[in-house]
Amino acid sequence: MSEIIAFDVVVIGAGPVGLACAIEVQRRGLTACVLDKGALVNSIIGYPTNMEFFSTPELLEIGGHPFPTSHYKPLREDGLDYYRRVAFAENLHLRLYERVTGLEGEPGSYQVVTEKGRISCRYVIVATGFYDVPNYLHVPGEDLPHVTHYYKEPYAHTDQDVVIIGAKNSSARAALQLLRAGARPVMVVRGEAISESVKYWIRPDLLNRIKEGRIKVFFNSSVQRITPETVEIQTPAGPQSLLASYVYALTGYHPDFRFLAALGITCQPDAAQTPTHDADTLETNLPGVYLAGTVCGGLNTSRWFIENGRYHAQVIAARLAGEAAPELPEVLQPVQLS
Repeated sequence: MSEIIAFDVVVIGAGPVGLACAIEVQRRGLTACVLDKGALVNSIIGYPTNMEFFSTPELLEIGGHPFPTSHYKPLREDGLDYYRRVAFAENLHLRLYERVTGLEGEPGSYQVVTEKGRISCRYVIVATGFYDVPNYLHVPGEDLPHVTHYYKEPYAHTDQDVVIIGAKNSSARAALQLLRAGARPVMVVRGEAISESVKYWIRPDLLNRIKEGRIKVFFNSSVQRITPETVEIQTPAGPQSLLASYVYALTGYHPDFRFLAALGITCQPDAAQTPTHDADTLETNLPGVYLAGTVCGGLNTSRWFIENGRYHAQVIAARLAGEAAPELPEVLQPVQLS
């Protein structure tokens, strides 16, 4: 007896782009299942409390559902509520807290292997983002319990010495919030300045607090070791020992390349380790397996966001339904990587 196809499409990743893919697939008469090893929009749950999105509401919308909010730029909590309501309104088939471990079968008859069983499908869309895998420092003490790669809120650190490693948006925001919550933040920056990519309404605030001496910063410096009480760094003036009751190593994140390899998706030998895919169709080296969202950029995690990655859903769904692919707005055309 031939194998029963449980779903036409399995979407791996229940973030905004993964949800958008399932919506567009269902609207074309195909069945879809959305898998995630964590919660619904798990990455947004991991964002700092009351974090402000960099985009306005209309740029975060999926499936044509309006994103109502009283804020010019929505907060994390607004996003959590919005994407939950959209998923329920579209009656998406969600299987959360179910980790995918592999992919078996052949084009048109795949089996997505999870910790809880197997799901048969014709097509697979991988929309796993990058927020779950930090860029580790690889220094002694990085695994101590007071060291984390995710910042949530500052209130537990009042009257405490806190070291922040990094100089981009997450680090800048954390340093400012920690200062205003009564902590003593110190930043360790590998480069010679605060990153120019820090948002325009955050960077001047941070630079002024540094100029005032309220936030201390060590530029052109690297972490050598973390102990239960200190962070040992190398600076242009020599070694320094910084008191630290808590350490935020906010050094960025990258896609889970091991997971992609477990599925059979290869990567290109470029600096970004770009997962192999056709820039026009988003199909990977595995026929019938597609990429959507940030994961398409590999280490270039600033190439795709919710606001442009959501269009991948339309491209893939149209292809699976045998329709002509919609033309992306020019500003959203993917960059061709050599």
